[in-house]
Amino acid sequence: MTEKHSPTRRFWLGGKRAAEQDRFFREALEPLGWQLGDEHDWDAGWITGMPDAAQFRRVSPTRRINHFPGNAALTVKSRLHDSLSTLRERIRDSHGARHDLARRLEFFPHAYVMPGDYHALQDAALANPDQRWILKPTNASKGKGVRVLQDVAEAPLAQDWLVQEYVANPHTIRGHKYVLRLYVLITSLEPLRVYLYRQGFAKLASEPWDPEDADNPFSQLTNPDINALNDRAEVPVEFIDLDRYRQWLRDQGNDDDALFTRIEDLVALTAISAVDAMRSRTAQAGADPRGCYELLGLDCLVDDTLKPWILECNLSPSLGICAAPETGGRIEEAVKGGLVRDMVSLIDIPGEALSETAETDAALQGPGFAARLVAEAEAEQGRAGGFRRLLPADDPERYLPYFTLPTPADLSLAEGLTGRSLPRPRLQRRHVVELVDEERLALYDTRSGRYYRPNDTAALTWLLATDGLEPDAIADELAHATTETGVPAERTAMRRDVWNTLHDWCLTGLLCQQGVVPQALAGDHGANDQTTPVSSSGRAMRLSLDGRHWRLDMGSGPALARLTTWFGEWLSPIDDETASRLPRLAVLREAGGYALATDDRLLASRLTLAQLGPVLMAHLIRQAAMPGRPVIDAGLLVTPQGTGVLCLLPDEEESCLLMQRLGETTGGVLTRGVRLDLANPQTAEPLDFPLPGVTDIAETELPDSVTIRGVLLPAEVSAKETLAPVAMLEVLGAVLANCLTADNQALDARSVTLLSDWLATLDSSAVKSGPDAPDADSLAEWLITRLEPDLSVGHPAMAKG
Repeated sequence: MTEKHSPTRRFWLGGKRAAEQDRFFREALEPLGWQLGDEHDWDAGWITGMPDAAQFRRVSPTRRINHFPGNAALTVKSRLHDSLSTLRERIRDSHGARHDLARRLEFFPHAYVMPGDYHALQDAALANPDQRWILKPTNASKGKGVRVLQDVAEAPLAQDWLVQEYVANPHTIRGHKYVLRLYVLITSLEPLRVYLYRQGFAKLASEPWDPEDADNPFSQLTNPDINALNDRAEVPVEFIDLDRYRQWLRDQGNDDDALFTRIEDLVALTAISAVDAMRSRTAQAGADPRGCYELLGLDCLVDDTLKPWILECNLSPSLGICAAPETGGRIEEAVKGGLVRDMVSLIDIPGEALSETAETDAALQGPGFAARLVAEAEAEQGRAGGFRRLLPADDPERYLPYFTLPTPADLSLAEGLTGRSLPRPRLQRRHVVELVDEERLALYDTRSGRYYRPNDTAALTWLLATDGLEPDAIADELAHATTETGVPAERTAMRRDVWNTLHDWCLTGLLCQQGVVPQALAGDHGANDQTTPVSSSGRAMRLSLDGRHWRLDMGSGPALARLTTWFGEWLSPIDDETASRLPRLAVLREAGGYALATDDRLLASRLTLAQLGPVLMAHLIRQAAMPGRPVIDAGLLVTPQGTGVLCLLPDEEESCLLMQRLGETTGGVLTRGVRLDLANPQTAEPLDFPLPGVTDIAETELPDSVTIRGVLLPAEVSAKETLAPVAMLEVLGAVLANCLTADNQALDARSVTLLSDWLATLDSSAVKSGPDAPDADSLAEWLITRLEPDLSVGHPAMAKG
């Protein structure tokens, strides 16, 4: 239902702002008869910062607000770096690191987000001793907290800090470092339309550049709020508009056109890097994207080779007058006033070009879809004033490869504006292993370890895409297939679903646009643990598991009692001399619970007493993994005959009772964890880890190896049978979810293939627990008939079956 407007058009000025932020917006609208409204009654919102989420649900083509949900992908420094890094990594995977498409993305300094990247930062600093670093808050403005780090070890471990490579060879004006402030306007997300304002500023530092004077913010930093505090400078804040800056470059013998061509490329690629996040978040917020726009203040450093570097993108850029009238203030006022007037006209805040009868869903792509997109873009261009449109580009092929997957709207608009057809994207595999079992398909993400089982339609979409068909051709094939089954598909809906499915796979990294690299390689994702010194306190105990021993320090009686119930005889007293030779674990009391630590690492904090045992057990069982020999963290039944049954059952009371019944039926031993040799998974090594709640907490004799013959998974609640066969792909998904590796990384493609081949040889069943669980006789029959017919020999409990 369309929300009604007041008879008089009203603008709402909101957020944390000074009056200077509103001045030019008011001056653009008040002469048109607009009046001041409030958060309840508005037709145009001008908000410094972000509005309440509920306001986004009110926007429409005639009720506009100056932000898109998801703009943090650009305006938060750490998120901006993530957006650009993700784009560069994808292009390197598809085209190679030396391809021109990848080289064009070398315009942002590497950054490290604290505290997670602390150790990676220290490693980088050690490897590059001459590199200098700058510290920034991830989400602050006006230069607050920004400083050059003399010693990278000073980087804080607190959240919301970013350490960035410092560009140490800046271009200077009269010996002063400067940063270019550029104004970027995003008017549409789908299709993506981006503009750069013709004017902007060079913002100068107030003291001459001195690379050795790192502690002097007036030499190193260009932010006007910082330099305004320099009472030593005759001109603390100086702005030079871009017209004069470009003329000065030409006077110095430099090619200003070449520099600004690179700047325009930088701006366009930066916008593309964030468009997926903005589209997704806008949809989640329930906002009509046609009611949103975004004016950004982009700061760009130029080095002494005239290469531009993006430093940050500012939300709600300052519209106040920073410089004195004689040092650029008058021109600053004229530029910012013209910027807002041209913006108001371009996006049609007065609503002269739009009406409530406009189509409400561009994704429908019905008749006239492309013509309407072109008409809107051309009308917008006619109102652009001092803005230059960067996207869609005059040469669309220059930018389309950078999209995760361009949408039909992106392509239709580009074709309409250029008057020529463009090739549809074709896709290639990226970080994925395909697994097929009885004509069913599963996908394994080698980067994240995620496991996907697409339905039949999605599986066919995948196969057609990886065979080289473009999305529209895939939709045609699917429509034809459904017609043959007697259920014709709606062509537009089929096309939309195909594009959306392929886009989702590209976002997750399973696919990417085709490039020149035939097979992309999965990258490594290192985990950097925060190092925390831990002091010794409390009583020391010996913890013995899997043939390894640890010293466990506990300064809490309740913690000792709880862990004793978990580990039983695996936990025993120890003398000081022996304790001094063992690797150390410690349970520490915190104000908010417990922490678990080693000698040099904090493993977990803010744990409840109930969480101590599970967290410690999970840490120790992970240590049992070895290179090429992952651990499956699950229950394991070892029968007297040396046969193993892997029990991938949930950690619940009903499952514990079922496993106890299984152990009693076979006379076997129940333990936790099994170590596989991927070169020969048929013979596995059981781990000597207890199963609290299932077994008595006492050490038991286990064979050195077992032959695993079966796997038990939990059955669906709606399942009719108490024991029913399970497909290999379902088993593989459960095993992967419980698979631990020595380097804490996802299994590689070869390992997953070996694992799936092995699982295909096992007898796998889904078993019900609780009141519907199979009785002892049913379990015995399953074990005898399905796993090992010889099990009944010499075992009374089994013979009953």
